[in-house]
Amino acid sequence: MKTNSGPALTFTVAAALIAGVTLGSSGSNVMPVFVDDFADRFDLSSTSAGLVAASQLMAVAITTLLLTNRAARPGRVRMARNGLALAAAGFIGAAIAFDVLTLIVASLLLGAGLGAVYAASTASLAGAGDDADKTSSITITGALFASALLLLAVPAVNESAGGGTGFFLLAVCCLPGWFLVGHLPDGPGPASSPSATAPDTASSARPSAVLLVGAGLLMAVTQGVWSYASVLGRGHTGMSASVLSAVLAISSVVALAGAVAGPLAVKRFGRLRSMTGFVVVEAFSTGLLIVTHSPTLFIATAVIWQTCWLAVLVQILAAASVIDSTGRWVAALSGAGALGGGIGPLAVGAIMDNMGVGVLSILLTAGTLIASLPLLKMTASSDAAADTASVTPHPQATPIARTTTKKPASPAE
Repeated sequence: MKTNSGPALTFTVAAALIAGVTLGSSGSNVMPVFVDDFADRFDLSSTSAGLVAASQLMAVAITTLLLTNRAARPGRVRMARNGLALAAAGFIGAAIAFDVLTLIVASLLLGAGLGAVYAASTASLAGAGDDADKTSSITITGALFASALLLLAVPAVNESAGGGTGFFLLAVCCLPGWFLVGHLPDGPGPASSPSATAPDTASSARPSAVLLVGAGLLMAVTQGVWSYASVLGRGHTGMSASVLSAVLAISSVVALAGAVAGPLAVKRFGRLRSMTGFVVVEAFSTGLLIVTHSPTLFIATAVIWQTCWLAVLVQILAAASVIDSTGRWVAALSGAGALGGGIGPLAVGAIMDNMGVGVLSILLTAGTLIASLPLLKMTASSDAAADTASVTPHPQATPIARTTTKKPASPAE
């Protein structure tokens, strides 16, 4: 669905978007390994490990939300680079932390830096290329490939060089990221984009509180399950931590089919119907993943769950880009999602410790369905906005009648 007319989605722009989104979300994407790492290093319970994870993810979320308006204006490259420098310092602090308090302080520091990177990168999605679905799909696909590599590399480094050294690896990754984000689209979409043709409507308004709560709740469920996927798999299926890391990384790569299937389903069924189908399958696969004791079924549901989640994520980002080309909506939804992601591990850990996985499965299945309702409404609005833009005639200059002055006839001689 072609909806924007921002800077062309060249290879360097795509690489910048992928690098920014990968590093900006690296804390949440590699969280299963982080939780295992610092729970092992400091002998933490599920609730305590969730608290440390939540401190980092909350820092990402709050920073992203605070910088939403700033990310909708020029200066994204500087914001992303400053964020990477701050995150690198935080990663180093987390690697050398000697107690839980130091680890939490380092987590807050790196979370603030990653939040700045995430705000700048997600806002740039709305201003790159002329097809919101294509831009979102390429960025998410590339970011998931990179995240899968990190998910394999971080535990491998921890096992070979000792606990905490995976944080050093992420600090090193910030260096090439600093150069790559220099190609981010450094400003909002042009005024000629469809969403900019009505400045008094969606593009100038902020997303509603209900919409942001829905995005936050959906991400709380997703991040909560993802953060404890390794713990759940080890406890229920008997697989080792290294095997589970490989399983989660490989399933993430296989699930990239969702990033491709999402835009294809939009073209075939429309955004609302396709997203509804993906959400329903995601909800029930989440519940099954939590309670299954079969390694085969665990792997299968992990792939299905992540596939549907990626399809939903691509459609959410594309819909927000269609409604608002400045990137404010994309950054705000990303920030709300990050906020929910910060709460998710803490809530899931507390429910696991106090109520058990059976209750957790029911609550998260219902939570996914409820959280999706305002997001589905947004996708319907984006369809209507795209249809309106496609039939609205472009303003044309009013032709000016050319007048001619007749030369008076010469008097007869």
